[in-house]
Amino acid sequence: MQGYIEVDTEMERAMTQVIDAFPFRGYFDPAISGHISIAQTVQRFLKPGSRILDFGAGPADKTAVLAALGYECTAVDDLQDEWHKRGRARQLILEFAEKMGIEYIPLDGGPLPDTEPFDLVMLHDVLEHLHDSPRDLLNGLLERVRNEGYLFVTVPNHVNLRKRLDVLRGRTSHPQFELYYWYPGNWRGHVREYTEGDCVGLAKALGLKPREVRGAHHMLCKVPPRFRRAYLAASRFMPSTRDTWSMVAQKPPGWVAKPELDDTEFRELTGLKSWGELAH
Repeated sequence: MQGYIEVDTEMERAMTQVIDAFPFRGYFDPAISGHISIAQTVQRFLKPGSRILDFGAGPADKTAVLAALGYECTAVDDLQDEWHKRGRARQLILEFAEKMGIEYIPLDGGPLPDTEPFDLVMLHDVLEHLHDSPRDLLNGLLERVRNEGYLFVTVPNHVNLRKRLDVLRGRTSHPQFELYYWYPGNWRGHVREYTEGDCVGLAKALGLKPREVRGAHHMLCKVPPRFRRAYLAASRFMPSTRDTWSMVAQKPPGWVAKPELDDTEFRELTGLKSWGELAH
């Protein structure tokens, strides 16, 4: 398996197992995707056998790599992306998860069932799709994580090198307009992408301790092959220009969710001197 990330025999085996079982051919290229990067990040913080909740798991491709490496995995998704609803996609996803030993919980409008605490909850390419603050969602998920467990998120870098160059050339840094225009139903594409400061701010707002915040390459497929070597070389010296931010933050003992700011905190944040100013 050739790529920019070095892998050991165990990872090779896990990736081969997932690729052989995955029902959607061509969905991901293991040589240039984030699957290995995500799995290696989890390995740095948790041993096999640890309990992982993958929220927004989609077809459970990333979840499956971890399951193949010996982690106890639960996947959650509403499976309402347009392609999930076409043909037999939903059935194939659930059958794949079962084959890989993953507990898959489709969200059909109800709450998540009660479970034993997880060692880590992860959300990959999820937060950028939310139309509202991730506060309530993440607080709820963190309540399912043990003390000193982890939150692991990856999000697109809003100021990656490709987007910086596009803006300099007068192009948009947002999703393709035609895709947005023709998307059926409610828009489920990117709403708000993240920067490094946003990731650190997210951990702080949630009351977590950042353990690792780094730039990563999860979407090299969007870089034309003839430019890929130069792109990798440039981003090696400027990690903040890589396509993805990867953050692992730890839940401290005694953690309590903070659902909202008090009056003083909100006024300081917004610059309002009094609530009366809200009327103007």
